[in-house]
Amino acid sequence: MKNDATVVTRTAAGGQEPGDQRPPAGTNGKPTGTNGALFGLSGEERQGLGRAWLLGVCLIACIAVVNVLTLRHDAPRLGVLGPTIWEGSSALVTMTIFAIPASVAVWTTRAAPRWWQAVPVHLVAVVLYSVLHVSGFVALRKLAYLAFMGGPYHFGPLSTEFPYEFRKDLMAYGLASIIYYLSLRRSAHEAAAQAQATPGAASFDIRDGARLVRVPVSEILAVRSAGNYAEFLLADGRRPLMRSSLSALETQMAEHRFVRTHRSWLVNPARVTGLRPEGSGDYAIELGAVEAPLSRRFPHALAMLRG
Repeated sequence: MKNDATVVTRTAAGGQEPGDQRPPAGTNGKPTGTNGALFGLSGEERQGLGRAWLLGVCLIACIAVVNVLTLRHDAPRLGVLGPTIWEGSSALVTMTIFAIPASVAVWTTRAAPRWWQAVPVHLVAVVLYSVLHVSGFVALRKLAYLAFMGGPYHFGPLSTEFPYEFRKDLMAYGLASIIYYLSLRRSAHEAAAQAQATPGAASFDIRDGARLVRVPVSEILAVRSAGNYAEFLLADGRRPLMRSSLSALETQMAEHRFVRTHRSWLVNPARVTGLRPEGSGDYAIELGAVEAPLSRRFPHALAMLRG
């Protein structure tokens, strides 16, 4: 840290001069927001969704096997291949469209909507769920029949068959939504409990809209001003936004030794990996793959980071 000539190949710009076409420091040319992590999901959300999906797959597999055995017992003339195609096609499509109740569950846990806001979303979601389920398994059955049964598959009159399938899909969607929601809540509680149980692991609550994002302070690389919001640059790539001025956050973050390095930036000194002179007394602060500006107007910050 004593060597001011530390250089990396990345280029940073913070508080650029007019005409400077480089992307602002810390952005790396990528859009900001809450989608820095995989599909915009936090680690605990991915864990909760994965656990719920595995449980759903196990339930679907058990139900499919039971249905095949029941049909084989009640109607031996059907054989095994036909019922296996019916139940297998339905199961495969269901495993895929589980993404619909999963997405609604994520929205529900984040936004905590009132019932009158949630009901229309669930209605649209369950109709979409059923349409995709029916059209998907019909397509798979037609292909399977042509390949293995030597004839076409007939679904039956849509006016009678779809309402029958919709009733079952309504129950399946409702059960899946409950499983996903409860699994997400459990993951959130586990993450909060783990953070509280870890000695010295200070955390900070970022209110990203109606959603509260609790992160370890050690995982916050920097905070920068983004209009009426403050953008938190996290180590895992996420960029949650909090409606607050940087000045209002400066006092809170100072308790965790964050330092003001620029009129639009607060930096976590514990995550600084290098400094690079930019000329005229300005520096680029290296925070792993992220860079932040250090203005010559903040000499105390330079002294702290070099110390």
